[in-house]
Amino acid sequence: MRALRWISNDESGATAIEYGLIAALISLACIIAFQSLGLSLVDIFTTATNAMRGA
Repeated sequence: MRALRWISNDESGATAIEYGLIAALISLACIIAFQSLGLSLVDIFTTATNAMRGA
């Protein structure tokens, strides 16, 4: 019975799973925002590259 109580009270992996879910939701929100705004990553990186080159 002690082992069952210890296993049911062990929350050591819960935090990592929660952080992973939060990161996945943020990534999904970014992808949806880019698609809805019509932005593509190629265009964004091209613009950034040209700005750094001074073109």
